[in-house]
This record gives sequence, C-alpha cells and structure tokens, in this order.
Amino acid sequence: MSTVETQRTLDAVWRIESPKLIAGLSRIVRDVGVAEELVQDAFVSALVQWPESGIPRNPGAWLMAVAKRRAIDRFRREDVVELKHQEIAREIQLHETGEPDVDALDDDIGDDLLRLIFIACHPVLSTEARIALTLRLLGGLSTSDIARAFLVAEPVVAQRIVRAKRTLSEAHIPFEVPNASERAARLSSVLGVLYLIFNEGYAASAGDDVLRPALCEDALWLGRVLAQLVPDDSEVHALVALMEIQASRSTARVNASGEPILLLDQDRGRWDQLLIRRGLAALERAEALGGALGPYAFQAAIAACHARAHTAEQTDWTRIAALYDALAQVLPSPVVQLNRAVAVGMAYGAAAGLELVDALRSEPSLKAYHLLSSVRGDLLEKLSRFGEAQTEFEHAAELAHNVRDRTLMRERAARCAHR
Repeated sequence: MSTVETQRTLDAVWRIESPKLIAGLSRIVRDVGVAEELVQDAFVSALVQWPESGIPRNPGAWLMAVAKRRAIDRFRREDVVELKHQEIAREIQLHETGEPDVDALDDDIGDDLLRLIFIACHPVLSTEARIALTLRLLGGLSTSDIARAFLVAEPVVAQRIVRAKRTLSEAHIPFEVPNASERAARLSSVLGVLYLIFNEGYAASAGDDVLRPALCEDALWLGRVLAQLVPDDSEVHALVALMEIQASRSTARVNASGEPILLLDQDRGRWDQLLIRRGLAALERAEALGGALGPYAFQAAIAACHARAHTAEQTDWTRIAALYDALAQVLPSPVVQLNRAVAVGMAYGAAAGLELVDALRSEPSLKAYHLLSSVRGDLLEKLSRFGEAQTEFEHAAELAHNVRDRTLMRERAARCAHR
C-alpha cells in the first residue's frame, strides 16, 4: 500500500476512531490535551508502518496500543511515579503475536465518550470553547470545519481549542460524569455539541460528499445513550427525536452520483420509517415530560411536520412557520430567522419570504453563509426574477465550501440563465 493510500485510509479511520481513542486515553492519562497528542503520534506511526505491513485487522485497537506505549514512554521521560506506569501498562493487552486485543478498545467506550463530552463542556470553559473543544475531540472535526459551523474566523477557533485544553489541564478536571446537580449546568452545551456533530455529518460543510454518515451515527448514538443517562430531561429526548427524524432522510438526500437532492424533491418512499417512528416516539416522550418547550422540541416538531407529510404538497407550512416564530423566541439567531423566512415563503408566498430574507442581508454573521444567497436565489426564481436569482446562486457557489453544494448552486444559476 502506498503512502497516499495509507493517508486516505487514516483520514477515514481518524473520523471514526479518534474520538474513542481520545476518550479512552483521557481516562488513563487524565488530560485531554495529552490524550489527543498521543493519538496523533499513533496516527503518525501508522502512516510510517502501514504502507509496508498493511492495514491491521482492527485499526482502532492497533492505534490504541501504540498510543498507550507512547504514554508510558512519555511518563517515564517526565519521571512520573511508577504507580502510574503500572496502571497504564495493565491496560495494554497484547496477544503473543504482538497484535492488540481487538475487543479491548470497545470496553466501556460509551462511558468514556460521555465522560469526555462532560469534561469538554465543563463550566470552567466558555460556552464557545466547550463546543469547539468537543467538536474537535468527539467529532474529529478540523479547526476549519468548526469555524464554518460557528460562522467565525478559523484562528479564533484554533485559539479557543488551545486555551481550552490548557485550562482543563491546569484545573485538573476529574475524568468522570458529573453528579446530578452539576450535570444540569452542563447539559445545554452538551446537547448543542451533539447537534453540531450531527449536522456536520448530515450536511458536510466541506469536502466532496454531502453526507458523513459516521458522524451522524456517532451523534445519534451518543444522544440515545445520554437519554438513558438523563431520562427525565425533555430536551435530551427532543434532540434525539430531531436527529432520528432528520437521519431518516439520509438515503434520499443524494442521488446515485452523490449530488444533493433538495427536501421537496426527495423520494419520500426512501425515508427510513423506523427512524421516523423512533423520532416521533422520542418527541412524544419529550412533550409528556411537561414544562416549557425548548429549542430542540420546537425543531423536532418542525421535523415531524415534514415526516408526517406523505408528499411535499401535504406539508403543513403554516404550522411550520408558526413553530419557527416560537423557536425564534427561545433561540434568537440569524440562521433561525433565515429558516423562518423559507417557511413563510412556502406558507404565504415567495414575496413574503423574500421580504424577511432581505432584512437579513446586512447581518454580519451571514455574510459568508452560502445558504443566505441560496435561499434568496430560490425565492427570486419563484418570482420569475431570473437574472437576480442567477446572481444569487452564483454568489452562493462562490461561498460554498462543499463541492457538491457548489455544483448544485452552479446548476441552478445555469438554469436561471436560460429562462
């Protein structure tokens, strides 16, 4: 296997395995920054060895074993007490052949991942730092991916991550799931992180693919585990409901060539009915718990409106617009307002939607957001203002970081040019 092929394999393995590796190592070394460095060292070793030895039967277990050896070496260099050496050494289980124990990596991995999420979301960090750090450690996202998710500059995110790891190390945060009283204070940011990870998988911000299924699966799995851990919190169930329903559309979101298919053009027969049923059940649990509805409950209710419509024409856009009005009250943000404008345009006509979109054009955080131009282009096209629509779609293509999104915007611009 060539070095280039190895690098491609490692990129895929990083997305899938790095959160588990960092979580497992953090439990051992008690420092998320050190754990991430050890995992990165292990990947460098793989880049050197795998071209000649081939891909191991269990890449994650191989990388964990290498990272643990690196941890022992590091502690010995830093003259850490022998007790720590013995603790780590006991966790390194190798076969007589030198192959790592392929089952060891998965032991208690759910608990490790949840511990890591709560550590990254510790109150000692700012909200922005908590989310950025967890996206980095749990989602395996690059700094640039996180920056696009936040609509902020990449150096800002990089600095947040560096400072967050330093702060956690200096504060000696224990690697454990917090007790009930502390958990409530950190749960909101945990939910936000899980949804951002899910969204990066559901609508990749960069690269060649629209979907990154592994990220969706990880976020959804962690959400389900969290719902078991905190069964009486309505927003946890609401987030699970939202992710289940959105995930149900995944296979219908792209065509055979990997190009994106817009929601109203999707074949709803390809929507996963099991995920829809699970999502609707989770939404019922959230609503049954009572209390004021939160942002995920409103978003899940919006997703449920789409899920219950057997055809695009049957979609209750009036209710969706009303739900966005309510969502904007509990989660005021330009992106929510943009989505509200789409719903208003569908419920009350493109002109009404365009009026709301135009009010957002001066919003600084949306200047580089390609969906603002995309939505405006769509509304202009419906109003038969094809020249203006073409300009908007071309601008959206310039701003889009995902190759597939860029192609779709150019195709829509070309269609307007011939009208």
